[in-house]
Order: sequence, then C-alpha cells, then structure tokens
Amino acid sequence: KSSVQTIGEEQIQNPYTELLVLKGHQDIVRFLVQIDDYRFASAGDDGIIFLWNAQTGEKLFELHGHTHKITAIAPFFSSGASGENDQLILTASADRTVIVWDCSSGKQIQKVSCFHSTVKCLTVLQRLDVWLSGGSDLCVWNRKLDLLCKTSHLTDAGISALLELPKNCVAAAVGKELIIFRLIDRPEGWNILEVKRLDDHQDNILSLVSVNDLTFVTGSHVGELIVWDALDWTKQASECNFWDSSLHTDAQPEIKLSQSPNETSVQHLTSDEECVFAAVGKGIYVYNLQMKRVIACQKTAHDSSVLHIAKLPNRQLMSCSEDGSVRIWELREKQQLPAEPVPTGFFSMWGFGRANKQANQAARKTQENTTMYFLELVGDLIGHSSAVQMFLYFGELGLASCSADHLIILWKDGERESRLRSVTLFQKLAQNGGSQIKF
Repeated sequence: KSSVQTIGEEQIQNPYTELLVLKGHQDIVRFLVQIDDYRFASAGDDGIIFLWNAQTGEKLFELHGHTHKITAIAPFFSSGASGENDQLILTASADRTVIVWDCSSGKQIQKVSCFHSTVKCLTVLQRLDVWLSGGSDLCVWNRKLDLLCKTSHLTDAGISALLELPKNCVAAAVGKELIIFRLIDRPEGWNILEVKRLDDHQDNILSLVSVNDLTFVTGSHVGELIVWDALDWTKQASECNFWDSSLHTDAQPEIKLSQSPNETSVQHLTSDEECVFAAVGKGIYVYNLQMKRVIACQKTAHDSSVLHIAKLPNRQLMSCSEDGSVRIWELREKQQLPAEPVPTGFFSMWGFGRANKQANQAARKTQENTTMYFLELVGDLIGHSSAVQMFLYFGELGLASCSADHLIILWKDGERESRLRSVTLFQKLAQNGGSQIKF
C-alpha cells in the first residue's frame, strides 16, 4: 500500500476545478517558459516550439527550425535599435544549433550552427545584454548572435546547468564540480576566466538556485544540498540526511539496508528569501536558511520522483511527479506537545538504545528551540496520464503543466471562470436586449 497522502473528493482549498487540454506536440513536452503575463512557450522532444495564450489556451504560433529534441529554452528580453523591448526566446537542440525566435511574429531571427556538441543549458545575463550557452564549452554571445568569447574544452560530460552570480560571475555545474567563471568586458574585447573550482559534492550536481545576491544553493544526485556564499564561493551550510527519518519528527520510522540514489536525488530547487524548497526523490523538503536545517518535509509526497517544485503565495507549494500528478501543499505550523521521555528498555532490547537515545535528545532539543512545521496536502490535480515534467504559475490565470503524455494542461480557477462567463453573458444580453434586462 502506498504511503503517499490522499485527499478526499471534496478539495475545498483547491481552486483548480476546470482544465483546458492543449494539443499539438507529438512527443514528450519537457519545457515551459513564460514570455509575459499571459503568454508562454512550450518545447520538447519533437523539436517544435509552440507559443500559447495562458488565458484562452489559444495556440499563437508553431515554430519549426530544429531537427532534433529541444535541450534548453530561455526568454531573452532585449532592447532593440528603436529602444523598444524585443521579446525573444532562445532554443537549443540536440541538432547542435541554437535559434533565436521573435515572440511577436513567431519568426526565426537567427540560427547558430557552430557548436561541436549539444548545448545543454542557456542563461541570459540581462544586465550585460549577453547570453551564455553551456555544453562541452561555455560560450558568451551578444544579441546579434556574435560569439564574444568561449572557454577551452572543459570535459566530455560538459556543463549541465548555469547560474548567474554577482560581480559578472556565473556558476557552471560540470559533473560533480562547480566551476566559477568571471566575464570581463574590456575595450579590446570580452574574455571569460575560470576563477575557482568547488569539489565539495560527492556526485553529479543536478540543480542550482539563486536565493539572493549573497547566497546560492546546489543539490546533487546523492541527496546533498550545499548553501554557498555568492560573493566568495565558500560553503555556508550543508544538508545530506534528507532520507534519515530520525531527523524528521513527522516522518514514519523506516529500516532500510540501502538507499537507491533516485530516492535521494535532488531533482529541483526553488527558493524565497527565507527557505529553500527541494524536490528530493519522492519527497519535498523545506530547508530554513537561517536555522540551517529542514523545518518540514513530506518524504513520500508522490508515488514517484518529484521533478519540479515551486513556491506559491500564501505559504503554499506546488509539486509535480513522474507519477503524473500535480499537488498543492500548505506549510503549516505544528501544534507543539511537551516532549516526553522515551523509555529506553525496548530499544536496548534490540540493540538500538544508544543511537535512538541520541536521536531522541537531538529531536527534543530541536523541539525546544524551534517551531516545527508540516506540509498538508490541499489539492490534487489529476489530468495527465504520464510523467509531469514541470509547470508554470500565472497567478489568477491559473497554471500550465506539461507532460510525457504530449499534452499541456491549463488548470483554471473554476469560480473565477464562472464569474467571467456570467459577465460576458450579461454584456451580450445588454448589447442585444438593452433596457429590457432587469437585475
């Protein structure tokens, strides 16, 4: 029997009671990127990019230009010659090309085909008006797609993720190493220098997130989370016991001989100023940066690995999983009970006495010093038939999710949509009948 929480048919706190299914993709949809308040782009393994209206679900453009799957996508809002902001998107593909698209016209602006390997990640540095591509090399480009500078060949594994840091620096995940580069803009031209290598992780780095100008966080395949200083790149804190149930008072005790790496893999990270929210294996964890500890968790938030997590307003979180579900959670304060001494006789009988005594003391100390929280399931969005790769939150317009079932679903606030339909109906009646309508 699954240990995952369930929610009844009456989901009082879940506003998403209507959905629109958007069809067009012919393969796994892996990426969604927001263009503005009401538009977004989708891309995946069919190599096609679609632009959609998040309010109506209307397909705005279908962009063809790649011959293999899309490997990265990023919005690029750049000031054009007229001074107006151009809304562009960059897409990278396994066909070893990068294309710049105009979101207003749906047209291809330019294509770069000089890469020696697949570009795995794209990052735009708005302040410098340049963008970076990461693969076997790290390349710096301007808005016109001129190559400004590049690193020498780094490794066959290549750069899997990039993160902008202060002082014109970027962090690049290369296997289990984190490499810090600095961009230098001189009159004679641009240059990119490797300034530091951080090898604190024991396995491949899968996720990076910036907290603020002072802090960023990385997560690895074996469940390590490291908090870094963004200015001098020193390690501030770390957490590598996500799967240790003795550290979480709300977790069911388990005895396991070994842990599968997928159960502890940090698949995705997001953050606000106070906490880092981590998708770890099948669970979601809330790590408080000031306390330097996990303050709440759901070890089995889903039946399969959690692929994406996001912070919503009102202390809510959203997660999606390989099991095809999208779930809404609320971070709530736990009512504290006085700590009771645990009898040691039972544990001593089985030879567990000392370890559990230490764990109990640590748990009691934690309860005395800090407020405990828990994650309550408040919404279960069932609509996809396969792994949900990620989602985008559009505020009152709802949210969009994409999946391996080739579909995109727009989840809508049912009450809001009903009100909008009523207003539209009354407006039409007023236009047709005029003064005969009485309220």
